[in-house]
Amino acid sequence: MERRLFVLAACAFIVAAVLGSAWITGQFTTPAVDRTDGYVSELAARDQPWTRLFRVSDALSGLACALGVALVPRVAREWPGWLALAAFGLLTFVAGVFPLDCAALSDPLCARRETSSGHVVHALAGVLGAVAVLAAMVLLSARWRSWVSWLFTWLGLAATLLTAVALAAGHGVGLAHRAQLTMTAVWLVYVALHLLVSDWDDPDAEAEPRVAPGRMGGVGGARVLPGTADQTAGYGKPHVVVAGDGPAVLITAGHGGAWFHWDAVADRLAGSRRVIRFDRPGLGLSPRSPAPPTLYAEVARLAALSPSHPEQVTVVAHGVACWHAEAFARLHPLCLAKLVLVDPACAGGRRPLPFAGAAGRWLPALGGTWGATFLARLTGPAAHRLLTGLPDPSGVYSMGKVPAAMAGEWLARRDMAADLHRLRAEKPFPDVPVTMISAGRTGERGDGCLEWLAGELGAEHVRLPGAGRRIPLRAPQAVADAVSALA
Repeated sequence: MERRLFVLAACAFIVAAVLGSAWITGQFTTPAVDRTDGYVSELAARDQPWTRLFRVSDALSGLACALGVALVPRVAREWPGWLALAAFGLLTFVAGVFPLDCAALSDPLCARRETSSGHVVHALAGVLGAVAVLAAMVLLSARWRSWVSWLFTWLGLAATLLTAVALAAGHGVGLAHRAQLTMTAVWLVYVALHLLVSDWDDPDAEAEPRVAPGRMGGVGGARVLPGTADQTAGYGKPHVVVAGDGPAVLITAGHGGAWFHWDAVADRLAGSRRVIRFDRPGLGLSPRSPAPPTLYAEVARLAALSPSHPEQVTVVAHGVACWHAEAFARLHPLCLAKLVLVDPACAGGRRPLPFAGAAGRWLPALGGTWGATFLARLTGPAAHRLLTGLPDPSGVYSMGKVPAAMAGEWLARRDMAADLHRLRAEKPFPDVPVTMISAGRTGERGDGCLEWLAGELGAEHVRLPGAGRRIPLRAPQAVADAVSALA
């Protein structure tokens, strides 16, 4: 999928170059704009006959450029260059939305008119856009170390300086500006070709851990299993944290959860138990998975993390992960000693989404793009603090792979629920102790589902009216007591 993203990004840059070159034919259809001394952007001035066409072309060109940047898979230490190129795309879009009032250099009367704020915004966006694209050229050329890229960069810089000199001299601005835009379009095509032909097996792509010192998972005596701590990008082994000694307790977090949300529970159990916590693919510090999540894949993950026979494991699951735990109990009854379900989700009977499979296959790759990284860093930490009330010291929710993984798990919910319904019909639930902990009181909305599940599994149902949806965070002692009480 990463290769397809490179192709899509390259196509977006080529589209941006083509749309940004609409002036080549437009200058022959708008004779009022001086080809020697008039700006190219004067073709889109409000008083010109083809203003809407060129405004739309400029706006779409900018959006295509920004989309191309968003689709490029993230490579370490290239972010300044791609950020500058994205800024150029957005500024080009702004220039298309806010055109000049009139042909500023071609029409002598234009300078005498009172200009609108849109006219000023266009001029400012044009200047900043020229600076942004030059910065992108320099920064990306420095990373790529390509003489071709540097050639286009120097030609683009020369054309920009020539435009500034011509503007100061009052003659030849149109020719210089056209040369500048031509070099920008040619460089965008070069970027597209570079994405298509370059070998992107860059070891630096997975060598950019964004984790705070001391927060890889091994806190308070916990230890991180070898080979699982620095896989913050790409694909690889899951992040697993083990603390304490004694009978094994395996904790699987709810939707979008990470290992550190269970620190308080693990601290209470580690004195007498061996507590195993892990992050599912794409969540926490675990790398992405090339395949969308499935119920059977999660069951296999629980089985792989469980101790070897004849030792049995106590599984503590939260939210939708309770489905994984129940399926694990039905498929591997000899491995399970006890089961604690914390605020389990109801497995509804709705049909799987028809597009879920195709979207799920794209999401892991999209999670490694600059676009996903930008959105995660912009919204992830604030959203996490709002929902949990906790900081994110490891920067987990600033990684693009996390929202992509969360979206993938949400899309897979209906398929998982359907698989769980089939398992319930085919595999009996083993005779093991089960405790179910939920928030709220008897008779509240959704309580019928929980009561049915408790009866189906023969579970002891413990209610915590004041815990809300964050039981592991607000009532860690209740979870630890449930594990200990089942002994």
